[in-house]
Amino acid sequence: MNKYFKMAAGGAAMLAATALAVPTAQAEPKQGGTLTMIYRIIAGHFNPAIASGTPTGIPGTQLFAALIRYDDQWRPQPYLAESWKIADDGLSVQVNLRKNAVFHDGHPITSEDVAFSIETIKANHPFKTMYGPVTKVTTPDKHTAIIHLSAPHPAIELAMSSQLGVVIPKHIYGEGNIRKNPRNSQDIVGSGPFKLKEFKPGEYIIMERFDDFFLEGRPYLDQIVFKKMAESTSRIIALETGKADLTAFASDPQELTRLKKSKHLTLTPDGYSAIGPLNWLAFNTTRKPFDDKRVRQAIGYAMNKKLMIKILYSGFAKRATGPIHPGSVFYSGDVNDYAYDVAKAKALLDAAGLKPDADGIRLKTTLNFIPGGAVWKRWSEITKAQLKKIGIDVTLKASSDFRSWIKTVAGHDFDMTLDSVFNWGDPVIGVHRTYQSTNIRKGVPWHNTQQFRNADVDAVMMKAGLENDLAKRKALYAKMQKMVVEEAPIIYINASPYHTIYNHDRVGNPPVDSIWGTSSPMDNVYIKQ
Repeated sequence: MNKYFKMAAGGAAMLAATALAVPTAQAEPKQGGTLTMIYRIIAGHFNPAIASGTPTGIPGTQLFAALIRYDDQWRPQPYLAESWKIADDGLSVQVNLRKNAVFHDGHPITSEDVAFSIETIKANHPFKTMYGPVTKVTTPDKHTAIIHLSAPHPAIELAMSSQLGVVIPKHIYGEGNIRKNPRNSQDIVGSGPFKLKEFKPGEYIIMERFDDFFLEGRPYLDQIVFKKMAESTSRIIALETGKADLTAFASDPQELTRLKKSKHLTLTPDGYSAIGPLNWLAFNTTRKPFDDKRVRQAIGYAMNKKLMIKILYSGFAKRATGPIHPGSVFYSGDVNDYAYDVAKAKALLDAAGLKPDADGIRLKTTLNFIPGGAVWKRWSEITKAQLKKIGIDVTLKASSDFRSWIKTVAGHDFDMTLDSVFNWGDPVIGVHRTYQSTNIRKGVPWHNTQQFRNADVDAVMMKAGLENDLAKRKALYAKMQKMVVEEAPIIYINASPYHTIYNHDRVGNPPVDSIWGTSSPMDNVYIKQ
């Protein structure tokens, strides 16, 4: 057995069923109480098997259980699967289910449901690489599922965790078009610690304790009330006054600065390492002059990224230097960080044949940015000002709404755009999609919308995605990061300064002790008073 699979199968993967895979409690948890969580968006449905995104994933991981969960040290732990074993050749995974697990309607959770769930995710989820190598799932008995792979797939464990690998009931979703199934949003029959009580589209979700959850004594909470609160001032007031207990994915520097002063609130960036959020400037590499990497590199040198982060995020954000998030186990800082250098930027533009005219203008171009948020508008304005210093005249283009921006960028109808993209744990799942030449899919957002093509990068990612040895895999991704940064289809600015904010006087075991944060089950969270 190779080194990587010894770690996975011989360690956490075969933990006894008594190891409940939960963080050490801060104090003796109490049963009962309601957690009120506020968020910017309420999704239209909560079935993570057919959709990505945190608005679906946060409630979805409460309603549906995954096979595996992760702690904050990237260690896989048992959840719906009491144990699992990856074969020595990496071509199969045996999953052993808990025998006491039932769906919210009392039906036992069986290996047939696992097989159906994986097949459904593979067919419907936008992250095709998660279960891409899966050829079939066999079910030798009711509590054993064997996942067969066409090639070694080191990302399989992360694919079986959090909102990526939920188990849904075959007897509910097995007939008809699952995308149109009304039980994606109403009368949900899940497998998780909470069941759906009430959903008012665009306003709130109420989830209540599932008394027959497979982990005895869990969850501690009676209810989770998940409310939409899109406006920053409203969120601030709700948290300050105690009307809300918790929010997540908070990144507005004004919001963070003010709430940091509240004595009853804790702000923490913990819990986002698998989400891996990065902010960047992306180029349409098929449009002239951005088909010349010297032009892209010049823009990288012209952007004073440290100053931008200071101005935009008031010290809350960390610098990003490449395609993998700094919190990932695969991150490498051994890349060109494009330190601010106007002279070098001008020299590269000269070499690319972009000489300044009588007015000092070398190039006129456009920059699209995501609407709805002061940070994005300000970021675009700072970028425009910095590029003017090297003779690039930028016209800013704000879409009418978020969907319009997605349509523009996914349709490849842009020169440059500001964007925020998630790594989703394993590079195979969330990083390859941005750079793989075979993943250029017009009309699909966040799937190599830069239209970047580099056969050498493709080859390294392919090899890394098949490599079972963790150390060798890290080395391959270090090489990939250096190559991509050199090609500069994207200029990396910062890791999004996401924070979870919670009332520490009320909330015990806050959901920050996992690499998935609030996109993981909150069965261990409790109300102190």
